[in-house]
Amino acid sequence: MRAKTKWIKILIECRNNVQKRIEPLLRTINEPQPDLGLGAGGDPTREIDVAAENAIVDVLKKSKITFTLISEESGIVEYGESPGSCYVTVDPIDGTTNLIRGIPFYATSIAVSKEQSLKTVHTGLVADLFHGTTYVALKRSGAYRDNRRITARARETSIEEGVIGIDLNNYRIRQLAPRLTDLMSRAEHIRHFGANALELCYVAEGIIDAFVDMRGKLRATDVAAASLIIAEAGGILTTPEGQPLDVKLDPKQKVEFIAAANAKIYDRIFGLVKAQKEQR
Repeated sequence: MRAKTKWIKILIECRNNVQKRIEPLLRTINEPQPDLGLGAGGDPTREIDVAAENAIVDVLKKSKITFTLISEESGIVEYGESPGSCYVTVDPIDGTTNLIRGIPFYATSIAVSKEQSLKTVHTGLVADLFHGTTYVALKRSGAYRDNRRITARARETSIEEGVIGIDLNNYRIRQLAPRLTDLMSRAEHIRHFGANALELCYVAEGIIDAFVDMRGKLRATDVAAASLIIAEAGGILTTPEGQPLDVKLDPKQKVEFIAAANAKIYDRIFGLVKAQKEQR
């Protein structure tokens, strides 16, 4: 428990340093930005993404942590004499487009694991950088929002009354739509906010009842921390086929999932998606 507590303290310090480093850049975010090429995850790298990543790395190095960084920006980088002792998976800015456009929904996501796999993540943090809200989780020790323990309790168990997050942002929408038609035809309150790590935390807290992403576009780095937060809050996160979500932690690794705040709404969503897939 002492080691876990130490990690929470370090991740909070990382969050604070990210906020400090990006603050001056937010004032000039609408001005022309330097072309920094593509990050390891394949998206354009912004100056603010690099600043956020450096803020995290600097805290880890100052804390004398030896680790392997897994980042959407730099890729996989080893630090210290025993980099295989732990893995730190980060999405420095989740929701960069929101941030640039002034949409108040973006976050920093940091996960710590024993191995380079999602199932070994033991500490996670997702920080809402606009509203100042922070979600953390410790394996077998619960999930918390700003020091208050959270439990995933769906406010609604019917698809019709529930608030369901569905990410449809993909050029493959014509292929994807048939898998989601039954679900979308029943759901009356569909949402997508543009920062998937934070949206998964909303499921963990029961703010939204479920979140579905079946595009095969989202990276493992986006869900590494939030997957633990959902699990520790008592929520459900599986592949669209109903298997436990466990993938290699790599900036190029893609994931699909169904997340829900309780078993009843999960079963309803899974049944609709599964039935539609079987008809193809």
